[in-house]
Amino acid sequence: MPQKQVLKRTKLFLSKFDWLLFSFTIAAAVFGIIAIYSATRSMNSISNVLVQTESFFIGLVLMILISLFDYEQFSVLIKYIYIACVILLIIVLIPGIGYAGDWGARSWIRLTSTIGFQPAEIAKIGFVITFAKHLEKVEENINHPLNVLLLIVHIGILVGLILLQPDAGSAMVFGFIFVCMVFVARLSYKYIIPAFAVGIASLPLIYLFVLSDYQKTRIHVFLNPESEPLKGGYNVIQSKIAVGSGQIWGKGFLQGTQNQMKFLPTKHTDFIFSVICEEFGLIGAAILIFLLFALIFRCIRIAQNANTPFGKYICIGIAAMFIFHTVENIGMCIGLTPVTGIPLPFISYGGTSLLTNMLAVGLVMSVAYRSGNTMF
Repeated sequence: MPQKQVLKRTKLFLSKFDWLLFSFTIAAAVFGIIAIYSATRSMNSISNVLVQTESFFIGLVLMILISLFDYEQFSVLIKYIYIACVILLIIVLIPGIGYAGDWGARSWIRLTSTIGFQPAEIAKIGFVITFAKHLEKVEENINHPLNVLLLIVHIGILVGLILLQPDAGSAMVFGFIFVCMVFVARLSYKYIIPAFAVGIASLPLIYLFVLSDYQKTRIHVFLNPESEPLKGGYNVIQSKIAVGSGQIWGKGFLQGTQNQMKFLPTKHTDFIFSVICEEFGLIGAAILIFLLFALIFRCIRIAQNANTPFGKYICIGIAAMFIFHTVENIGMCIGLTPVTGIPLPFISYGGTSLLTNMLAVGLVMSVAYRSGNTMF
């Protein structure tokens, strides 16, 4: 290829690449690695930091590659992507293949003695892509009863399999993504309001006949953590102590007592935000929250400028995923939402989670690259 043509293509790539979203993503991921280093320092091992760092660099390469890939090409793979998601969620239910994580759900597939992944994390991306295409196909007649039923079936199969693990946290993520995407697609309120009313009315029945004992315990602990200060409520109580003790400026990097003295449980995964609050204070927490919501806002902004409905719905689905993860994780760390084991995007330890998040950003950047988004 002639040198001038190479330079021309390189210049075009640099001009259309979404550097703002890219910068937010890198900053958040690096912030996460720093927080994980502090959270695991008392364990006398840097294995978690190494895994997260390796996942970051792999994710970085995949994110850039996906951003260069034309997202419209996924249109011909929709059926295969959906089938692959279903198969993964079935495989994880098979004894001997799927195994339980920290919260008791059989949600992991072990590849080696040290390497595993969560199919539900991968299925989130698959769902966003397939559901976005589904919405594009029916958006002109989305309020036809048959179309509404098929949209429900689309998510229902995946959520049903996830609830069999049982992983209520991931199921709620899928539900929130679904609601946000159909709302943007202008699903009529004649469906939304009755569905909301039925959902509220069915909560007592869900509690009595659907939730397992440990899920009921989480609700009890959420309402009154002090009822089990050394059992179910211990995590939340220690988390709130860590958050409050950081005050405005924090105790300093590697100086958090709840963190370094091992009072705070699962501190490198579910309660990583508590570590940040304790060591970096309100200022550090505010910077992190601003960074995550700036990333989310950028995804929404790209959705507004997308060339196709498919691209728009992809961006909205990814933004919804980040919103739920961020609000739920921060909420459970300060006692405002039940503990569900939902990780904080880009921050909590987890190779599958970080790779999924970076792939998701790559999809949004692919939409931005082909829609001529402006910087703001």
